[in-house]
Amino acid sequence: MTSVVWVPLLMPFLAVPAARRAAALLAPRHAAWLLTATALVLAASSTAALALLVVPGASYVPVVALLGELVRPLAAGPPAMTVALASAAGGLLLWRTGVLASAVRRNRAELRRARAAAGGGSAELAVLRDARPDAYALPGRPGRIVVTTGMLRALEPAEREALFAHERAHLRGRHHLLLQAAQLAALCHPALRSLREPLGYALERTADEAAAAAVGDRRLAARAIGRAALATRGAPAPARPRAVLAAAAGPVPRRVAALLGAGGSGAPPRPTAGRLVAGALLLCLAVSGATALGAADDLHTHIEIAQGEIPAR
Repeated sequence: MTSVVWVPLLMPFLAVPAARRAAALLAPRHAAWLLTATALVLAASSTAALALLVVPGASYVPVVALLGELVRPLAAGPPAMTVALASAAGGLLLWRTGVLASAVRRNRAELRRARAAAGGGSAELAVLRDARPDAYALPGRPGRIVVTTGMLRALEPAEREALFAHERAHLRGRHHLLLQAAQLAALCHPALRSLREPLGYALERTADEAAAAAVGDRRLAARAIGRAALATRGAPAPARPRAVLAAAAGPVPRRVAALLGAGGSGAPPRPTAGRLVAGALLLCLAVSGATALGAADDLHTHIEIAQGEIPAR
């Protein structure tokens, strides 16, 4: 088990570049789901691998052996190395759990403060008296579009409608859930951090296309996004929650160029390359999940041997 269990820990370094490449060849909505699913599968597999590394070393602890009804420690290599690996993996899991819990609490606190600042009521639009230009989709029940007076002054009426359609698409698609899932997954493995930027871009492009369809004018949508980004340029950083999506975020020139393109996808279709990259990514994900399950099954066999239920091989 010890050798196989390393595969889910190393696989993200191969799968993440493939996921980024595959996302660039897909429509924005499909790319967003692909990147989120990749982050979650790899985070789960790597976390399971760390947990599997803990168990053999823990079997040398008398209390654990008693609770597990083990008549001998699990055979997983030299005792000193097994215990050292288990200690390192256990410490990393504890640290990771603390970081995840802290991130969840911080996100909830920031969203509560943002909802309080937006005021009560069920109106879709919440206008904040703030000279700093900003606009974002605030999730909740109900979800609301938060915009500052500074942003309203920076846009023309038609551009405001395009901006509101953009944020409305974020709320309707519940894009914040995908973003938060990827952000939390990135805390589980360092290689997953590089998925956050393309995911944010894919979500913004999805909302861009929805806004263009809503107003019936791709140039108007592109102009609204560009002017909103220019309005925020050089302005103080807005007091916006980190777990929300905003129209002026991300690589705006790329988004505007994609909206002004003939097809709106931002990249020419390359079916052969797309199939090859998608196949490589699926293979990476399948190997990561399968090796984690295989290591768990192997560990279960070792536990039965240690309990004396089946003879040692």
